[in-house]
Amino acid sequence: MRMLEQKEEVFVTEISRETGISEVTIRKDLTILQNRHLLLRTRGGAMRRPVDNPNDDTAISRKQMFNFREKERIGAEAAKLIKDGDYLMLDSGTTTLEVAKHLDKFHHLHIITNAMNIAAELMNYKRFDVVLLGGNVRTTSLSMVGPLALTTLRNFSRYKLFLGVDSFSIENGISTPSLEEALLNQVMIQQADQVIAVFDSSKFNKRSFSHIANAKEIDVIITDHAIPPGMASKLRAQGIDVHIV
Repeated sequence: MRMLEQKEEVFVTEISRETGISEVTIRKDLTILQNRHLLLRTRGGAMRRPVDNPNDDTAISRKQMFNFREKERIGAEAAKLIKDGDYLMLDSGTTTLEVAKHLDKFHHLHIITNAMNIAAELMNYKRFDVVLLGGNVRTTSLSMVGPLALTTLRNFSRYKLFLGVDSFSIENGISTPSLEEALLNQVMIQQADQVIAVFDSSKFNKRSFSHIANAKEIDVIITDHAIPPGMASKLRAQGIDVHIV
């Protein structure tokens, strides 16, 4: 923790070199510190927790470093809700990107996305029908937004929507710092057969600038084991299917 006071990120190898403690032990200790909300695990180390501001539109390259193990597990769990031949909508976001990375077992899927990086990931499979919405590019999220994206989106319906979430609470539903993203997400939800929200537990009990939807509009939530106490039972009481990884 003192090392993180001096710089933004530290690595397991350098902590081991400084302390003489094994890398296996250090990884376990970093997980404990993360569970105490003192830092964030990253690939190969840890970083300071960002200032808790739900209206901070953090760049996706930086978001990928937060809670990455939880996001991987959420992505794998989300893939279990998919069947070969399904029509899917993958919203932009680091957790929805993990959904895209867990589609190896499928042979034929129809997938629409508003995210450039997710479309690029899907093309690696070389067997899916992939549509990338047009529009203006948001550099922080690598997503397509604006009138052209909305117009194109309205041509599609009856899909399973995997929705990325910036902020969520039972009282206020889903919200995001970006008005343009919120408008696009609203149409995605309206035209979906099933809405599956995928997000790690750090997004609970927060509210951002732009409202997207009420909690009752979500069919399934997939999140991690650090979900706030009692939250899962409250969500289930509202008819939401909750998966905890």
